Amino acid sequence: MAAARTFGALARRLKQPSVVGEIVAGLLLGPSLLGWVAPDVFAWVFRPELPIERPIGDALIPKIFTVIAQLGLIFLLFLVGLEFEAGHVRRHGRAAILISLAGITVPFVLGAFLAPRIHPYLEPHPVAGPVSKLGLTLFLGVALSITAMPVLGRIMMELGVTRTRLGAITITAAAVDDAIGWILLATVAAVVNSDFDPLATLRMIGLTAAFALGMAFVARPLLVGYFKRSMARNGGALSPNALAVLFVALFLAAVATNLIGIFAVFGAFLLGAVLSDQEELRTAAAAKLHDVVTGFFVPVFFTYTGLRTDVTSLTGGAVWVICAAVVAAAVAGKFVGCGLAARLSGFTWREGGIIGAMMNARGLMALIAINLGYELGVVPRSLYAVLVLMALATTMLTTPLLLWLRRGTEIEGPIARSGFLGPPAV
Repeated sequence: MAAARTFGALARRLKQPSVVGEIVAGLLLGPSLLGWVAPDVFAWVFRPELPIERPIGDALIPKIFTVIAQLGLIFLLFLVGLEFEAGHVRRHGRAAILISLAGITVPFVLGAFLAPRIHPYLEPHPVAGPVSKLGLTLFLGVALSITAMPVLGRIMMELGVTRTRLGAITITAAAVDDAIGWILLATVAAVVNSDFDPLATLRMIGLTAAFALGMAFVARPLLVGYFKRSMARNGGALSPNALAVLFVALFLAAVATNLIGIFAVFGAFLLGAVLSDQEELRTAAAAKLHDVVTGFFVPVFFTYTGLRTDVTSLTGGAVWVICAAVVAAAVAGKFVGCGLAARLSGFTWREGGIIGAMMNARGLMALIAINLGYELGVVPRSLYAVLVLMALATTMLTTPLLLWLRRGTEIEGPIARSGFLGPPAV
């Protein structure tokens, strides 16, 4: 926590979102630096029950980190959903879908094109052995096509642009992107494991649509009615019972999407989104959750991700060429694909660039996908480190691009008021 807060504050001074500093803190605490410089200290701090001579790369992260990280992501995506401005989406929903589809298709094609060309330079997976070319091709395409909705939401909240038109369109496109991305990821996993079933994929899509309709037309009326009555009796604040009801609904939504197979945070986001028009509830929930979530839960996750990454595995010029090619394909795929789709949807070139820049943030979701690729045996250790650096690089590029493109657009004022560039404007 101390490292995450320290590096998060340093990132802010460098005009980067806190999440960038938190991921860097994790990299420094993990085998990339601490485990390399002082392996005995690394083992003593993170896994004291393991023998010090155990290879750092095989050290397992304590389960408590995973639990805290999952809770933090669920809470964070719920808060992002509460800040969702549905009115903008009703007016520009078709644009959000087009942007999302372009943001998946173009990076996927670039990743699928790149994979066969880097395959000969990859070492075998330490457990699964030689890397499957088909599995690598499908997985790299999916890994480059995913947008990190939690990271994007965190950046948008820090910049104060969540409730703007561009912010609402982008977070909607990111939500659709992530839902499709997880369906694709599950499909790729099934292909790699040789148990692909087209009916299972269609079932996943149908269950996702049914869940969204149930949240909008069943859960929302029940919850809105309950919270209005409860908060009226409690002076506009959430009582302990009301907070418990909110938590139960939140975790049930997360469990539902996790069982569907599109990741728990999507359910948390959707619950927040269907309640986002309740101003009083949004204010009361943020007052209870915001500081604890951003001050404790989320920094632990982004620090934890770095503990699983070993940058020292990147040796040789070929690996660094692969790293540059992967980062270039990732940036071009999102920035160009989403930007052009936004321009075709009626946005200006500058607004299209802003949307493309925001959709370029990968961070968390890419890291989760990368971990799955490692477990499936299609991502060896060197490519794992390359993809983590890609996720970090694309996330770092998001804010500078937004600040460069903000002039004369609707996000310029909210960014100035947010205090991100200095003291908030009076």
